[in-house]
Formats: sequence, C-alpha cells, structure tokens
Amino acid sequence: MVTAVRPVRTVRPARPPRPSTAHPGPRLPALPVLRHLGPQWYAPVMGTAIVASAGAGLPLDVPGLRTACATVWALALLVLVALLGARALHWAHHRDQARAHLLDPAVAPFYGCLSMALLAVGGGALVVGRDWIGVRAAVALDAVLFGAGTLVGLAAAVVVPSLMVVRHRIEPGQVTPVLLLPLVAPMVSAALGPLLVPHLPPGQARQTLLFGCLALFGLSLLATLLVLPLLFGRLVTAGPLPLALTPSLFLVLGPLGQSTTAAGNLADAAPGAVPAPYAHGFTAFAVLYGVPVMGFALLWLALAAAMVARARRRGMGFSMAWWAFTFPVGTCATGAEGLARRTGLVAFDVLAVVLSALLIAAWVTAAAHTARGLVSGELLAGPRPAPAGPRPATARTR
Repeated sequence: MVTAVRPVRTVRPARPPRPSTAHPGPRLPALPVLRHLGPQWYAPVMGTAIVASAGAGLPLDVPGLRTACATVWALALLVLVALLGARALHWAHHRDQARAHLLDPAVAPFYGCLSMALLAVGGGALVVGRDWIGVRAAVALDAVLFGAGTLVGLAAAVVVPSLMVVRHRIEPGQVTPVLLLPLVAPMVSAALGPLLVPHLPPGQARQTLLFGCLALFGLSLLATLLVLPLLFGRLVTAGPLPLALTPSLFLVLGPLGQSTTAAGNLADAAPGAVPAPYAHGFTAFAVLYGVPVMGFALLWLALAAAMVARARRRGMGFSMAWWAFTFPVGTCATGAEGLARRTGLVAFDVLAVVLSALLIAAWVTAAAHTARGLVSGELLAGPRPAPAGPRPATARTR
C-alpha cells in the first residue's frame, strides 16, 4: 500500500513578544538635579548685585574700582538669567515640588528674593552697568526689571502673609527673620525706583513714581514693624535660633539699611520732581530718619554677630543661609554712603568703608562655599531625613 508523503512543515522561530505599552512603569522626573532648586537661590544674585552698587558709592579714589564693580554687576546679571531659566525648568518638570515650596512656611517667604534679585540687578544697571551697556540700554533694562520686581514684590507681600494666616501654621517658637523677606521687597523698590525718576518726563510721571516709591516705603516699613516684635519676643522666650538658621538674624539689617538708602535716594530725586518745599522735606527726612535707624542697625549687627560667633563655636556649618551676611550688610553700606554725602561727616565715610569690607569678605566666603557645594552636588540634593531617635534635651544656654 502506498502512503502519501506529507510535506515537512518548517517551524519558524517565535517572535519575541513586543513590550506592552498599556501600563508603563513609573517615569523618572526630568532634570532631577533641579527638583530641589528653591526660591532661596535668588539670594546669591542679591548678594552679588549689592557688592557692585555698594562698591560704586564708596568715598574712595581707587584705580579700577568702578571697573571691578561693573564686572561684579555683569556676573550678577548672568547668574540671574541662568537662574530664571533653571527656575522655569523647575516649574515645568517639578510642579509638585514648586507648589510644595509655596505651601511650606519655611520656604514660601523666599519668594520675596525673586523680587529683590530683579530689582538689585536693575538698579545696578543704572549705577555701574551703564559704563558697559550705555545709558539708554541701562535705563531700558532697569525699567523692565524694576516693573517686574515691583509686581512680584507686591504679590509676595500679599500672598505669603495670607498663606501664613490661611494655610501655614506657625507656632511662636517657629518665628524667624525669614518672615521678613516678602515684606522687605517693596522697600527695595522704594530704594531703587528713584534712580529712574530723572529719566522720566517732568511733571506727573516723575511725581507719580516718586510718591509711589514713598508709598512702598511706608508699606514695607510698617509691615516690618509688625514682625520685629514677634521675632525679638521669640528670641527672648525660646532662646537662640537653631544653628543652621542663626545667619538669618542678619536679615533684620535689610529693612533697616534699605529704608535708610531709600530715604536718601528719595531725597536725591525729589528736587527735579516736586516743588521746593517738598524737596527740602525729603532732604531733612533722609537725615532725621536715617541716622537713628543706622544706630539701631549697628546695635542689631553686634547682636547678630555675637549669635553667629556662638553658633560657629557650636558647629554651625555652611548653608545657603550664609548669603544673609551679604545683601543686608550691603544695604547698610549704601545707607551709610548716602548719609556721608548728605551730612559731610567723615564718620559715615569710615562706617561705609568698614561695612563694605565686611560685605566683600562675606561675599567671598559665601561664594566660595556655594561653588564648592554646586560642584559636589550637595547643595542641590534633597533634604536629609530626620534622625530616628529624639535628640537629648539641652539647656537653652548651652
């Protein structure tokens, strides 16, 4: 019997299964290095810009000083541009973290630093930047940064205190000088806005800007006077701040020095904007207000320096809070420079030089540590977990 021969079937190798896209795994966040880039990073811009402005007003005839100040201002401008781009990427790729910063009572006040960084760089453009970019470009740049910085500062001065009342829960022992940051921003506008007054048409435009800056002066000053008693009461009743926060005591110098600077700049701009009686009043106010406030600023500087020395002996390490040694001290230096020009007293010249020397030393120290922390990645790392066990109780005075 003949049987049919069946054709041999060739077995094809099985195709590898295609990866399923129905349920993708968790995606890693883009640009993880920027996840913890908070608004406190605008503090180096402020500290760098104030070095340029304070140095340009020194009563010293040092060859190359103005060129050095212009170089520092250019550095502040470059850092500001880079930081604005990095923060935009932070909001785009880490929106959850950005919102968490805004709802964190320890971080939200730093949104005032954005305003002050814009204002400080803009003001520096008219003080020293014009040597490199020209007066017209300096005026245009300052106008843009002043407008943006003032709007951001007013928003921070309203939104952050509102969040403190509605969302944040701050105990009396948690009050720190950081709460001053959104309230000081309008004072920076009051101090740097008068630089634009001479570049406006005479009449309503100049008067509006001058009196608008005076209103910002009052807004910030009265708001600061509400917070300072809370801060001093916390220090007296709860003892020194934690080691890492001790440098923030220098933030109190910000509204003191900046208001003295603002009073002086308003007096400088008044003669071309308002009638003579008001101009004379601005001039008298600059001295009668600035001198006593500068006296209190020196008292607070001594107190804050003593607290920092104590914290340093107890192991205070570097943090971004060290930038508090720069901008507030710089505002006191510019305030002393204005008082020296207005009174003719050599004592204020000496004070301005001493404060500027402290400012430069603080800036070099903070900048060096910041650069080292950026290279190592430590400053952009996430917060460290809290210790597992409770810390041993210690006396307040230890």
